[in-house]
Amino acid sequence: MQLDLLVEQFQKKDPTAFEKLHGMYAENICGVINTIVKNESIAQEICQDVFIKIWNNSQNYNSSKGRFFTWILNIARNAAIDEIRSRSYKNEKKNLPADYFVHILETKEDETSPVDIKGLRALVKNLKEKCVQIIELLYFRGYTQKDAADELEIPIGTVKTRNRSCISQLRENMESK
Repeated sequence: MQLDLLVEQFQKKDPTAFEKLHGMYAENICGVINTIVKNESIAQEICQDVFIKIWNNSQNYNSSKGRFFTWILNIARNAAIDEIRSRSYKNEKKNLPADYFVHILETKEDETSPVDIKGLRALVKNLKEKCVQIIELLYFRGYTQKDAADELEIPIGTVKTRNRSCISQLRENMESK
């Protein structure tokens, strides 16, 4: 079956045409998405979303503006870029929260270790809550200063100032030990 006829049937919501087009393009579309998001399972999900989107918006395809594959490819590329810009994707890529590491340190207390666990715990406990939040977001979870400002709903300048003062406080606590 000629591609133009297949696309025309697809635009008329013919499920058989959709299946054929999906079979022709899904592997390549998923590959392009995976190149952007670098996660095969996320790429598969986005690929399925892309095919649902083109099905729902098939009337928007115009052959005079370009090839059908290029139209799908642009939709897929935009969906992949939207995914990597999303907060959920960024949060998934972040490190574990500081509580996770503190718990590990507490459970390892009985073992012999070159790290002074009690001293480290005391340094952290002596910090104000706002310092613990800033340090956790910026250093343990990999947030940018802007992301931390958004998360805490405070101005970015406040994040920068708190970060400097909290690091200074940590240094003072370390020197006094």
